[in-house]
Amino acid sequence: MENDFKQTLREYRGLFLFIVLMVMFRSAVADWNDVPSESMKPTILVGDRIFVNKLAYSVRVPLTHVSLYRFAEPERGDIVVFDSDAADMRLVKRVIGLPGDTVAMVDERLVINGVPARYETVREEGSSLFVKETVSGAEHVLLIDQSRPAINGSFGPVVVPEGHYLVLGDNRRNSADSRFYGFVPRDEIVGRAGSVVVSLDPDNYFLPRTDRFVDPL
Repeated sequence: MENDFKQTLREYRGLFLFIVLMVMFRSAVADWNDVPSESMKPTILVGDRIFVNKLAYSVRVPLTHVSLYRFAEPERGDIVVFDSDAADMRLVKRVIGLPGDTVAMVDERLVINGVPARYETVREEGSSLFVKETVSGAEHVLLIDQSRPAINGSFGPVVVPEGHYLVLGDNRRNSADSRFYGFVPRDEIVGRAGSVVVSLDPDNYFLPRTDRFVDPL
C-alpha cells in the first residue's frame, strides 16, 4: 500500500505541484469571483465573473489575512472584495468613506466631510432610475429601484474610524452594506475588483454576454 502511494505521488507530482501553486496564486496574487446578487448593479450584474487583484493593496501570507507589506490603501470609488466577519461571507462593494472621513446620507444623498455629492440622472427605464453620483471626484452610476422602499436612506453623520472603510452597493435600495454591517476593517479587504472576465446571463440560459467580455469596471 505504501509503495502504491509513493508511486502515485511520483506519477502525479506535477499535477499536485500545479494544484498547490494555483491555490497559492489565487489566495495571494489574483482570483476571480462569481457575483450572485444584484447589490452592485448596474456596475456588476448577476452572472458576472470578476477579476480580483489581490496585490492591489498588499502582499499577504497565502491562505490568510496576514499582511506582509502594504503597497497602497483603498481609494474612494474603488470596488473592493472583502471577507466580512459581520456578514459571514465574501462581499463586493464600493468604497465611499475613508478613515477619518465624516459621512452622512440625507434622503439617499451623500455628504462627505460637509460637501454634498453631486447627482445627475442618466436615464430611466420603468421603475429603474440610473443616476451618476460624484463624490470627491469619484464618479459612478447608481441604480435607484423606485419600486422598492429606501433602505436606511438617511444616516449620520458618522466618523469612519482609523483602519476602517465605509462601503456601499451601487444598487442603493437593494444592498446590505455598511448601513447594515458597519465599517469594514482594512484587514478584511482581500483585493480590488478590476474587470469582468466573463458574464453569463441567467435570464438567457446562461449564455455569455458578449458585450461584457473583459469589460473594465
